[in-house]
Amino acid sequence: MNNNFYGSDFITYLKSQKRVSSHTIIAYEKDLNDFLDYLEKEFKVESINNVNHKIIRFWMASILDSGLKARTVNRKISALKTYYKFLLKNCLVSKNPMLKIISPKTEKKLPEFTTEKDIDKVLNNHLFNDDFVGSRNKLIVTLFYTTGIRRAELVALTLNDFDTYNSLIRVLGKGNKQRSIPITHEILEMYKKYLYIRNEKETFTNNVFITEKGQKVYDRLVYEVVKKALGNVTSQQKKSPHVLRHTFATHMLNNGADLNAIKEILGHANLSATQVYTHNSIEKLKKTFKQSHPRSGE
Repeated sequence: MNNNFYGSDFITYLKSQKRVSSHTIIAYEKDLNDFLDYLEKEFKVESINNVNHKIIRFWMASILDSGLKARTVNRKISALKTYYKFLLKNCLVSKNPMLKIISPKTEKKLPEFTTEKDIDKVLNNHLFNDDFVGSRNKLIVTLFYTTGIRRAELVALTLNDFDTYNSLIRVLGKGNKQRSIPITHEILEMYKKYLYIRNEKETFTNNVFITEKGQKVYDRLVYEVVKKALGNVTSQQKKSPHVLRHTFATHMLNNGADLNAIKEILGHANLSATQVYTHNSIEKLKKTFKQSHPRSGE
């Protein structure tokens, strides 16, 4: 990568200071490389200081014309916004051309979630064995559902983050912001059982969740654990840790939890990010009305 664009420094910054997920780093690195390739091929740009908002708009138009969805384009724009914040912070550019860039509108989709009935099937129907892998996987799935934790946050959990005395876990979220999340008695019992089996293994990390070889679990392994568990009970298209995060928030809201409390548990910076779950709750009310009310027209 051309040194005049500071791309390598930006990726190092993401890894060491922003603590974003490995998935985001891979995506942002690809998005930035695509953008820099475009600058070189179409405009022969030799320095990031020569890029203005007009060039960025041309780039946006080219990727929209290529057939990419607005959601993907917006992710690329998000990558560039983060990139330019890094450049400004380090005095590598004097102006931020992204301030004049407006993201294309996307169709708002409701967060996908799993029903309470299907979650009960996952956790209560003996889908997990009593061995090391089974105990670990059940704790992973249950922790996702009962705390709304992000995948990267779960992978990063250490033994010190479990406060069994106060029934809490300490989570280091986005922007290095730490929050405490209450855990249930069920989680505590699961954790103690898993820990007993874990301690019999030779381990090479202080992380809670490890592989059979004693190494820290990785993102893909955790994703496959959730996908397999949900695949046993539902045919819904998405079966990911993030779906369980959505499920946690939706079920909490449907059962009367305060929106601000959900915001704090999820680690959202703004309430608007949490309010999206109210739409799921409203849809549930509409469905109940149509099924139950004599004047609903159903």
